[in-house]
Amino acid sequence: MNKGQLIDAISDKCEGRVSKRQIEEVLSTMTDVITDTVASGEKVTLVGFCTLEKTHRQARTGRNPKTGEQLEIPASYRVKVSIGKNFSDRVAAS
Repeated sequence: MNKGQLIDAISDKCEGRVSKRQIEEVLSTMTDVITDTVASGEKVTLVGFCTLEKTHRQARTGRNPKTGEQLEIPASYRVKVSIGKNFSDRVAAS
């Protein structure tokens, strides 16, 4: 499902009470707020859906799988996603 299909699905659930333009604006604003919040180091928890948090990965030594040569992988930041129980249970039941 892409963003347009998600907007259509939300619009169908709302039975026309909310315009697709309004849904798109809310969805875009929500993703901007979540991105900015996680990037600043704060955790975002959507109860029953997921938790997003910024984590730091230490620098480490890796190996090129093609040549076997060792290389240094620099420290970096990643987003850790923990799936909520309701979401996980619903997917498992399908």
